[in-house]
Amino acid sequence: MSKPAIDESSLLSADHVRALLEWIQQESSGAVFPFLASIAGTALSPGEAASVRVHDVTLPDGEFGEVLVRASEGRRVPLSPDIVGVLGRWIDEADLEAEDLLFPAERGGPLASSEYKRAWRRARQAVLSSDEVKAGLGEQVSSLRDSCLDRWLEAGVPAWGVAEWAGMSASWIALRYPHRFRLEDVEIDWDHLEEILRLPVVPER
Repeated sequence: MSKPAIDESSLLSADHVRALLEWIQQESSGAVFPFLASIAGTALSPGEAASVRVHDVTLPDGEFGEVLVRASEGRRVPLSPDIVGVLGRWIDEADLEAEDLLFPAERGGPLASSEYKRAWRRARQAVLSSDEVKAGLGEQVSSLRDSCLDRWLEAGVPAWGVAEWAGMSASWIALRYPHRFRLEDVEIDWDHLEEILRLPVVPER
């Protein structure tokens, strides 16, 4: 839980994520693509994503949905319309029932980490530049989670909201992503600040 502040340059960009997932969609089979796409869009940990069942997701067509993460005290995380579409198509394609794991292995049971990690390594080699690979960009599947949390913050989701969706504390989010909390990047309404801090007029003696 006490991970150091993340280096902004080590985060996968939105373009990186899309290119990696596009390669995985074309080159892998089974639940690997929807599994990794869901992590990229919900910031679930791989362990959390592997335990999700079909009845834990709400998938309204063309709208934001949500996934119920049952770990710890449980929390609800939004699903973008794109992720809703990916998961809906996957459920239909795999003929999954409500009680089934959302991302089963081809022979049943949870999707093996070795399977999605192998696809991730191959995608990095195919999509990223040699310099990016050598620098360790996106080295772990959890990089998808890190980048998703960063994009939520970039989009203006308050730190407490990101923390609630991620199952973390707001202080952890602030310490992990300090580049999203630089004072020089904040627009301060100085006139409003002066007004709300105005002291009562004290008559002269």
